Amino acid sequence: MTYQSMAEFPRVSDEQIARARKYQVAILSDVAGRRGTMNSRIQALHSEMSICGPAFTVEVRPGDNLMFHVALAIAKPGDIIVVDGKADATCALFGDLMVTQAEAAKLGGFVVDAASRDTASLASGNFPVFAAGTNPCGPTKGLAGRLSIPVSVGGIAVNPGDLVVGDIDGVVVIPLAEVENVLAAAQQKVEAEEQRIREIEAGLLISPWLNDALRQAGMPALD
Repeated sequence: MTYQSMAEFPRVSDEQIARARKYQVAILSDVAGRRGTMNSRIQALHSEMSICGPAFTVEVRPGDNLMFHVALAIAKPGDIIVVDGKADATCALFGDLMVTQAEAAKLGGFVVDAASRDTASLASGNFPVFAAGTNPCGPTKGLAGRLSIPVSVGGIAVNPGDLVVGDIDGVVVIPLAEVENVLAAAQQKVEAEEQRIREIEAGLLISPWLNDALRQAGMPALD
């Protein structure tokens, strides 16, 4: 198998990506069964950063970014490079140079379960970066890793081609086979929340489900 062949796998469609961009990560997480959200250690470098696209998965040994560089060389435009860096924070796996290359390749962003560096410039740039902390120390480039395989990033299973969406709240991963159902449910939830906001503005301050939930919990209902 060649490296180029490792970039060939089914991906979430462009049409689904465009639809997914309309929704907050919190909405998608709720309708996906409150599953798929990465550990909160993985955060955007700036509050305005967001990502939405197919996962290109990478597994590396702690502190080594050799296979991260290979992924940069072969990933397709729009891909989100998702790196299982073992939550290592003893050094950074990437910085300015790799982000510059990713921008030139028109990639969709980085989600890295490890540290980054060059924080001031990356945080003020346009390329979306989600990482698990920062560290000025650079990585090594000498250990084998793996590409386009199932990985665990931020405590969540990620497969090549899965939908990855990130915003200020964090990152959620939707399995490729579930994307269509989740997007349909997300639209329904948005409409339901808009209706509830109208009810609150009209003075209906007790949620319709609250008394039933209290009774099921063995608690008295509100008056």
